Amino acid sequence: MQPLLEKIYDLQNIHTISKHEQIVLGIIEAIDLDILKVGDKLPSINEMVAEVGYARKTFVKAYTELKERGLVESKNLKGYYIISKETNVTLKVALILFAFHSFQEDFYNTFRKELGKKYHIDVFFHHNNLTLFKTIMDNISRKYGMYVIAPIQEDNIIPILKKIPSDRLLLVDRHLQMPKDYSYITQEFEEITYTRLVELAPQIKKYNKFVLFFKENTDLPPEILYAFNRFVKEYNIDNEVVENYESAILKKGTVYFSISDTYLWQVLKDARKMEYRIGSDIGIIAHDDNIVKEIAFGGITTISTDFEIMAKKAAIFVKKRDIIQEVIPTYLRRRNSL
Repeated sequence: MQPLLEKIYDLQNIHTISKHEQIVLGIIEAIDLDILKVGDKLPSINEMVAEVGYARKTFVKAYTELKERGLVESKNLKGYYIISKETNVTLKVALILFAFHSFQEDFYNTFRKELGKKYHIDVFFHHNNLTLFKTIMDNISRKYGMYVIAPIQEDNIIPILKKIPSDRLLLVDRHLQMPKDYSYITQEFEEITYTRLVELAPQIKKYNKFVLFFKENTDLPPEILYAFNRFVKEYNIDNEVVENYESAILKKGTVYFSISDTYLWQVLKDARKMEYRIGSDIGIIAHDDNIVKEIAFGGITTISTDFEIMAKKAAIFVKKRDIIQEVIPTYLRRRNSL
């Protein structure tokens, strides 16, 4: 313990550094110099209080910061252990998403760029599976300084999320009703989808039928289904909700609304094979915009939020920890597919 203590004592004469920073920087220097190695146990807080003489809360704060940087892990009843030598990392961030869809890839790439190299990001996917989500949360509990989570929209995960302090948790993409001191940057689905469909009503009504690809009990937002049903009822449009795509479904005179990129690409592939003209023989509306939808087949009409804006605001929260509660606007991008 003595070599470590000497590194902390060396910093005590630098009056611009707070006491807890002396401890953090002393331990970091000890890691850099191989005085402390991965797997080594740190002195207990009680031992440090006795040796250095600072208040217990000072060491608690210092050890907590080291945990947030991903350098130290606390093991119940066993103490604190060095788990990484990446001392250049300012904060270790857990990013938990539904799956690596193209729009979530856009979110990740922007989030990664905005945070920079001093922030370490580990990505996990729960695939809208409650059991998997709980397993992930159990495995990463108390191991990260910040948690950015796209939550499953079920009330029984709220107690799990509330175990994370509000200044270390940000909900993104899907909204979940948390206590008022928790932050979120989300999108709204039902009202805005209905509104955008109303804007497209003149184009949709040129076709004979409106088909939505939607499978329940998946990661697709059910609010989009509610909006679709409301729209077709109020505008008296012949319609169908289809769970799974098959080539035989594709008929002239129909508009297809695809939330899933997988079904969208299948529709486009079969339309080309059948020599259907996109935007006249059949219409297509997609959810969640990206560069491919902007270009493919002269452009696909989309209803989408801006995931880059969402990611940039999420990065600001991680850096500053100022509470944010914001719903990102959803845009209609009219292109040649309708």
